[in-house]
Amino acid sequence: MIKRVSSNELKVGMYIHDLGADWSQHPFMRSAFPIKSEKEIETIIKCAIPEVYIDTDRGLDVPDAPTQEEVQTALQAEMIAIAESEPAPRIRISTAEEMGRARAIKSQAANLVRNVMQDARLGKAVNMEAVEPVVAGITESILRNSGALIGLMHIKNKDDYTFLHSVSVCTFMVAFCRSVGLDAETTRQAGLGGLLHDTGKALVPDGILNKPGRLTDEEFEIVRRHPRDGYEILLKTPGVGPIPLDITLHHHERVDGSGYPDKQAADQISTLAKMCAIVDVYDAITADRCYHKGMPPTDALRKIFEWSKFHFEPDLVKAFMRCVGIYPVGTLVLLESGRLGLVTEHNEESLLQPKVKVIFDTKKGYLPPTEIDLAKPTGKTGADKIVSHESPSKWKIDTQRFL
Repeated sequence: MIKRVSSNELKVGMYIHDLGADWSQHPFMRSAFPIKSEKEIETIIKCAIPEVYIDTDRGLDVPDAPTQEEVQTALQAEMIAIAESEPAPRIRISTAEEMGRARAIKSQAANLVRNVMQDARLGKAVNMEAVEPVVAGITESILRNSGALIGLMHIKNKDDYTFLHSVSVCTFMVAFCRSVGLDAETTRQAGLGGLLHDTGKALVPDGILNKPGRLTDEEFEIVRRHPRDGYEILLKTPGVGPIPLDITLHHHERVDGSGYPDKQAADQISTLAKMCAIVDVYDAITADRCYHKGMPPTDALRKIFEWSKFHFEPDLVKAFMRCVGIYPVGTLVLLESGRLGLVTEHNEESLLQPKVKVIFDTKKGYLPPTEIDLAKPTGKTGADKIVSHESPSKWKIDTQRFL
């Protein structure tokens, strides 16, 4: 049985099923492993991981701890209530119409970040004249249809993760700022911060950044230097304003004071840095890396919502869930009819009833792709309901084909 326990309750002989933290927060090779020493427990606590999940069939038990199923059921009910509380962002054109431009923007932005990193390694300043148009392109795409580019951001090549992660954070920051009503200039600056937030990783050796095994304490500290390193690089760059500088330096701070580099807490952290912390972790835990499999977007949102009582601003997490939807564009969902569909667009009236491209029957196999609107009443184009989200790998479906 899987149970959630406080890290202070951990003992040698327990089996960690899930560390309950994103990969950048701890040096362990995996999130699941048997506890063999007190030092491992000390490391977990030192990494400010307040709660973990244990497998009582593979190790010691904590009798009165809640089960994973109990925790997830409660969290899901809260998330649904949040999603129903406000309408989805307005869409100006369809996802299909925007998809071609979104692909081009994604590719252009990834190449730009690659160049920024190369320049940083060589000690050069960031070329803001090249960065500004890319952020403008991302912003314009989000204004036309936020789902297209956001959907593409869940598709990453493992080898290009570092570059595409920065593009994703920029995209999510622009969409997030827009959804909470921030002005155009603040949104632009936040987008710049998102695109440049990991510039300091240019100074982290590739052997450490992509290491498939557990990091040593020394290697982990090198990785944790990247916010300060990035800040120092951007300080030397003409035209960089205070918002990108703040986001770069403080996107790993946590509201309970457990983050880095300055251990800021609560109101010490700016709202935009808190927002970037959320989208940074969301994108990190949904991506496949050489050392872990990314989780489906809906599971990632539930994790972040669960962690918000410690690490993130709860109201901002709720706002982010309303921004991307409980079932973000690109999510594979199981319908009551037994069919599988890909979420292609949110309905402004209900985030729980998106537009879906049906592509697969769980009993018969692939189907001719058909668009249905789950918000419409019974008929040929509606009359179905989402039962759950599904992992594309479970059904061996390449979602990129259908986006």
